[in-house]
Amino acid sequence: MGILVQKYGGSSLAGAERLRRISERVASTRRAGRRTVVVVSARGDTTDELLALVDEIGGRDAARRAPRETDQLLATGEYASAALLALALERLGVPAVSLTGPQAGIRAVGRHGEGMIDTIDTGRVRSCLDEERVVVVGGFQGINHVGDVVTLGRGGSDTTAVALAAALDAGSCEIYTDVDGVYTADPRLVEAARKLPYVTADVMVEMAFSGAKVLHSRSAELAAAKGVDLHVRSSLVDREGTVVSQRDAGLLETGSAVSAITSDTDVARVLVHCKGKGDPVSTILGILAGNAVPVDLVARSGPQEEEFRMGFTIRHSDVERIREPLERAVAPLGGGIRVDTDVAKVSLVGMGLLNRPEYLARLTMVLSGVGIATSWVSSSQLRVSVIVPRHHHVETLRLLHTEFGLADTDSDG
Repeated sequence: MGILVQKYGGSSLAGAERLRRISERVASTRRAGRRTVVVVSARGDTTDELLALVDEIGGRDAARRAPRETDQLLATGEYASAALLALALERLGVPAVSLTGPQAGIRAVGRHGEGMIDTIDTGRVRSCLDEERVVVVGGFQGINHVGDVVTLGRGGSDTTAVALAAALDAGSCEIYTDVDGVYTADPRLVEAARKLPYVTADVMVEMAFSGAKVLHSRSAELAAAKGVDLHVRSSLVDREGTVVSQRDAGLLETGSAVSAITSDTDVARVLVHCKGKGDPVSTILGILAGNAVPVDLVARSGPQEEEFRMGFTIRHSDVERIREPLERAVAPLGGGIRVDTDVAKVSLVGMGLLNRPEYLARLTMVLSGVGIATSWVSSSQLRVSVIVPRHHHVETLRLLHTEFGLADTDSDG
């Protein structure tokens, strides 16, 4: 039988009982004849605890000042998870071996804490599989060209699993988490949210980027690019989850265009202004790119206006990294920046949304009807996003989920 790649998140491995349950699941898969590779995250709150230790020992902002040493420490969380799961499997009579990311042949490029997987030499993993052992790999990490460990940043373990599935020609990858699939909205915020049995890869990428927490956008993008099918399932209960694939879902033009409503509170709205008609756009975007900061909802003033103005959204967590470089860049032009963090981004995600302009009209009409102000708007074939006051984001989610009939499987959207 072919190779199966599974990934287990930190909450799935927290505590001895959950670890034993996962080991029994993996053992059952291996005994069924599947050659199995398992990618694991650090257990529970281990990563947060290690980061707190960095600040305690190294002083405030130590992670930014000493990124190499921070990566050396953070990677140990995944090392521990991999070794413990391998030990649990051996106790069940299932041969297993734990490997760090570098031992599994994962090479990374980029900055410490923000690495990206460059190549994977699968030789050692394949050799272990040929010896009929389960291979347990610590996610979230690779090795760079000078032999240092580089962690992969947000979504690093999910991305590790998808990359290994692609490199091993596995074709599919099972992502086990603390929810049992992909929903039409965050079920913790919208009680009527419905689990989706199938999501197209392109839609999943947009959902992940716009706030869906079940998968990180990097892993969804890689799966779409490499043709790896994902199966998102719960590690806590044994039931079918959500399949994410490029295959046709079988919907025709009259099917629902909106698949889900997402929200993201890790958002900041940045406004840049300069006196006169100087054009620092390339400088501003270069600063964002140089700091690996994704940007969304970009707008700028036109060439005929008296002063330069530009607005965009970034992650709230990235603000302090780029505030000072931006201020330095626009100061010679008599400019400044203003940052608003009391906002959230709410999005309709689906297919063919540009061809349905009435959806944006319905969105704004519903929100204005209850006095929720919307500001910046972005529209594409796959996503319509608006900025709302942060304290209204849950109400906005629920209103739009109802407006677009997502709790009703027979809705025409």
